[in-house]
Amino acid sequence: MIDAAMADLRRRGFVGLRVVGDVHGDAVAFRHAVLGAEAEGLFLLQLGDLTDHGPDSPGALRLIFGLLDARRGRFLLGNHDHKLRRVLVGERVHVPPDGLGRTLDQLAAAPDGEALAERVVREVTAAPAWLRMGDWWFVHAGWHPAMMQRPSPPDAGAQKPDPVLSRALFGQVTGRMRADGYPDRVHGWVDRIPPGMVVYCGHDRRSPDGRPYVQEGEWGGRAVFLDTGAGKGGHLSWIDLRW
Repeated sequence: MIDAAMADLRRRGFVGLRVVGDVHGDAVAFRHAVLGAEAEGLFLLQLGDLTDHGPDSPGALRLIFGLLDARRGRFLLGNHDHKLRRVLVGERVHVPPDGLGRTLDQLAAAPDGEALAERVVREVTAAPAWLRMGDWWFVHAGWHPAMMQRPSPPDAGAQKPDPVLSRALFGQVTGRMRADGYPDRVHGWVDRIPPGMVVYCGHDRRSPDGRPYVQEGEWGGRAVFLDTGAGKGGHLSWIDLRW
């Protein structure tokens, strides 16, 4: 199945996609992904969580904005992007010093920090929370069958998450906290992916060996988890998909 978005990219000369996991301020690794995608003729699709934790969130933002301007890439809405926008528009949010606090400090120190912050508000507001291209699905945290019935809201980044948007941003959670301080997450949604479909996502660092983690679902679909710890002591992963 070829949908309109895929057909448009093919008409514009792209030979496929480079799907990039959570960046979390690792601008050096992200630059390698960007340059490689350009050299290979691939449209770059980043799965959300551009900032926080790593050493250069402003650099990561400059790279993705450059891709947007050149129409060579886009990013999906991640929970860290959503939270960054909220704090920038003056909402009260928790600011961990080693996460969002680090990003805010880096933006304050950057010569173009104010301009970057203004653009974050615009671009995060409009970022899609999920996308489909043929049998490929892309979402930051978790897929939901309701996504097959409707596109992502045009202003998802400015919305208070409903159950479907919450699944896209945070995955499937139990409401309990783990010993490491993170929410307890489960992955039953993978079993509901239809046969032949593949969901590419980030958010959960599930890899035991530094490579993207693949989970097969009971209905014949599968999920590929691409967060391998960039900005948090791990590295940045990506997968190239050809038409």
